[in-house]
Amino acid sequence: MTIRKPSVAGMFYPSDAVELKNLIDHFLAKAVVRGDYNNIAGIISPHAGYVYSGYSAAFAYNVLKQAEFKTALILSPSHREYFHGMSLYEGDAYRTPLGQLEIDKELQNKILEYGEHFFESFRGHGAEHAVEVQLPFLQIIKSDIKIVPVVIGDQRKSFVDELSNCLSTIISEDTVIIVSSDLSHFHKREIAERLDGIVEKHIMNFAADDLQTDLQNNICEACGGAGIVALLKAAKMKNYSKSEVLSRTDSGDTTGDISSVVGYLSAVVYN
Repeated sequence: MTIRKPSVAGMFYPSDAVELKNLIDHFLAKAVVRGDYNNIAGIISPHAGYVYSGYSAAFAYNVLKQAEFKTALILSPSHREYFHGMSLYEGDAYRTPLGQLEIDKELQNKILEYGEHFFESFRGHGAEHAVEVQLPFLQIIKSDIKIVPVVIGDQRKSFVDELSNCLSTIISEDTVIIVSSDLSHFHKREIAERLDGIVEKHIMNFAADDLQTDLQNNICEACGGAGIVALLKAAKMKNYSKSEVLSRTDSGDTTGDISSVVGYLSAVVYN
């Protein structure tokens, strides 16, 4: 088997399995979700170091515990290399300190057949943290699932539209979409609040087109914005109508430094 080994264990989250499980359990216990969310299409979760964004992420994963699914399709931006289209992991599994998550080859092959901008590769997967940090949370809430990691190398509109159309064909009770995204980066908190508030408003209003336009025009920021837009558009095609922001925080909540913060948000798309 070809297995993608952990790249940021010991940096973004603990490398010791017991310590990692205890930390995630702590976040899940602290992130109390009020309400029931039926027929979940997907979640949005941040991807910074757990000390900064783990609490916010836990809200989304507490909601996801309510869902029954067999495969998680994870949409990640590419932070370290640029390429056209969307790269699906060529290997067999991703490994974390908690064990291995097998690639759902059946679903992956269906996606690869959908359009020319989907391709199977190791590109974007080697040192990319945005997929990896989602996996331990998944392993804690669901003991036996498969994954399809999709790293988006180019967030232009034509690729996002193709991704949206593809996702609309695979959203089901068996498959949930996880969008890995942080929000604004390295602004004063006052500015970050304004920028991140725009993203939050568009998600709450299910306004994918408005979000896409504002991201393209630098009215707001989200490094995984293409995935957020694609999830909202795909869900709308499948007649989903509800989205809710569960938590919004920034790095200053941990560090106490509000002169330069990174924003985090978790949300759920459901019916």
